[in-house]
Amino acid sequence: MIRILSLIALALLPILSSAADQKQPNIMVFLVDDMGVMDTSVPFLTDADGQPERHPLNDWYRTPSMERLAAQGIRFNQFYAMSVCSPTRISILTGQNAARHRSTNWINPREDNRGTYGPAGWDWAGLKKGEVTLPGVLSQAGYRTMHVGKAHFGPFSKEGHEPLNLGFDINVAGDAFGAPGSYLPEQHYGAISKNERRRDHTPPHLEKYYDTETHLSEALTLEAKEIVSQAVKDEVPFFLHLSHYAVHSPFESDPRFEANYADSDKPKSAKAFATLIEGMDKSLGDMLDHFAELGIAEDTLVIFLGDNGSDGPLGHQHEVACAEPLRGKKGAHYEGGIRVPFIAAWAAADAERPHQAALPIPAAAIQDQIGSVCDLFPTVLAIAGADTPTDHAVDGFQLQTLLTGAADDPQHPDQFLMHYPHGRHRSNYFTTWRDGDWKAIYHALPDEQTHGNKLQSDGQHYQLYNLAADPYEQNDLSESQPEKLKAMLAEMNRQLESMGAVYPEKDGKLLRPE
Repeated sequence: MIRILSLIALALLPILSSAADQKQPNIMVFLVDDMGVMDTSVPFLTDADGQPERHPLNDWYRTPSMERLAAQGIRFNQFYAMSVCSPTRISILTGQNAARHRSTNWINPREDNRGTYGPAGWDWAGLKKGEVTLPGVLSQAGYRTMHVGKAHFGPFSKEGHEPLNLGFDINVAGDAFGAPGSYLPEQHYGAISKNERRRDHTPPHLEKYYDTETHLSEALTLEAKEIVSQAVKDEVPFFLHLSHYAVHSPFESDPRFEANYADSDKPKSAKAFATLIEGMDKSLGDMLDHFAELGIAEDTLVIFLGDNGSDGPLGHQHEVACAEPLRGKKGAHYEGGIRVPFIAAWAAADAERPHQAALPIPAAAIQDQIGSVCDLFPTVLAIAGADTPTDHAVDGFQLQTLLTGAADDPQHPDQFLMHYPHGRHRSNYFTTWRDGDWKAIYHALPDEQTHGNKLQSDGQHYQLYNLAADPYEQNDLSESQPEKLKAMLAEMNRQLESMGAVYPEKDGKLLRPE
């Protein structure tokens, strides 16, 4: 009888193996807050020959886990996000440009922050229950969808503050605010902050870590590992949206890494920022190790990225400083405000595994083509084998061809639109349009932060750069190349109109690019 059962089991092995091969891959999106493309020891920028080029900041930051991920996968040297957080986060979940979903500013959790001349029609409420979202579609396709960390999808008074309303099956620590009250367990992550306003910014569900030695980044990692383990135990594929509060202010030093920067002459806040970077990086390494321990690394795709340009406390916000050699930082219209790190890799390489055979990601590769946060929605759904609802507009394009290291994908345009029709940030009332090597910037209102660019009589003004010749945006060509500027603005307008964009308003006039 035992022999008969053994023969039956052997006969079933090919069937069972085939079923296992068809199982959906696990997917982790590892999202870092306020981390720009230069806030890492991994060099993303390249030289004229396309080789990675190190800069001083690459030698200041310590991110060995990012180095590990980049060594086994592909990184993009021109990957774009919106210049502030909520627009990017909603774009990741919807595949829509902020000009279309209209949550064009970071969402103040308490009050509408459109700005003095901001559009009344912008969507302060953020995402709403019942809207099409990446986790919602994946959940319907059989995934367990899990959010850990920063959410910032909607204000306290609206449905979007709770990730469980947006398609996630599990939410740990996500709420309406973008910054934690504190990273420190002795401050209960903000619950006992001396700043009364910051007490609202206490990440929920983490009480068991109060008064321990568990930094917030570590607490989120421990929670992520626990829910991943449960998903594996339950034999369900998972989508993990691990969204760190780091490296957003407050710049409170992570004591685990303070010694690494003690001898530096950089400001105290800059050293604290570096410890937050290193703590985030440790989390990435811990998750990669955990996947290996669970035996799922070869079937788990890891997508690492930042949500906007750097907010590192180094130098002036519109100069070459915290994103050196790029110009600008978070909130700015320059590259330092919108270019972010992006790495995709299988958590462990095995070319024979069916998922990796279907999406072979080369090791230590660099992709020169443009990608953006809008691309994650269609890319992840396609990899998961889930269909995009036909009535849901998507502005992103699938990245699979580019992820395999192809030099060009004619189906993926080299374009990016960033629309910020608001004030009260580092750059105000602007739109940027990237098309190939060219980048145009439209300013709807005077902004002293543009550093002397000529203003038109109505206050509108423009900048034009060729990023192939001038990657650090030092040579404004708006006056010397008027025809190119005109063509770029015409396409910028077409894009905005096609998405139903809203515009700044002053004296009853909508301030569109002209």
